[in-house]
Amino acid sequence: METPAELDSFSETDIAFPLFGIVWESSEILAEMMLDYHLAGDLAGKRILDLGCGMGLVSLLLKSLDADITAMDIHAVTEDFLARNASLNLVGSIPFVNASWSDELNNLGNFDLILASDVLYEPRHIETMAAFLNSHASVNGEVIIVDPDRGQLDGFRKDMSEHGFTCESYRPNYSDQARSPFGGVVDRFYRQ
Repeated sequence: METPAELDSFSETDIAFPLFGIVWESSEILAEMMLDYHLAGDLAGKRILDLGCGMGLVSLLLKSLDADITAMDIHAVTEDFLARNASLNLVGSIPFVNASWSDELNNLGNFDLILASDVLYEPRHIETMAAFLNSHASVNGEVIIVDPDRGQLDGFRKDMSEHGFTCESYRPNYSDQARSPFGGVVDRFYRQ
């Protein structure tokens, strides 16, 4: 993967730009989960959306496993960065949607599995994200949110419940000798 040093060719006008070029621990946890899903056969035949894909770690992993993955992010450089990293990793192109979950995306369709990591850092994102997930999760779909516990989960869970989702929450036990245990949570949402 290209690193933040290669970001020099992109515009730095966006105030969030310094936060973009980082692989967050939450995405590492989500990638490990998706590898476990693959090994259990739980990705086969599913249409998957990586919401707020950022550097694309999860999308790249899923594409390398031949999953039906679509990546989505609002950041202006994500599409080019994702294409470069897909090429570097020899995984082929990954369909990409440059949009926010607050945009009306009538042609996006529904997904069997929607994934997101470290996306609940703004209180204003809670309501719009819950509405987006309600519109784009298939009837029997699953939504997985990995969050480092930034304080927005209670409100988000409430909004998801109002849309008819049930939540299972747990602290992942993915850790190795190279890093300390993850201090956040994984929320898995299903329709009631």
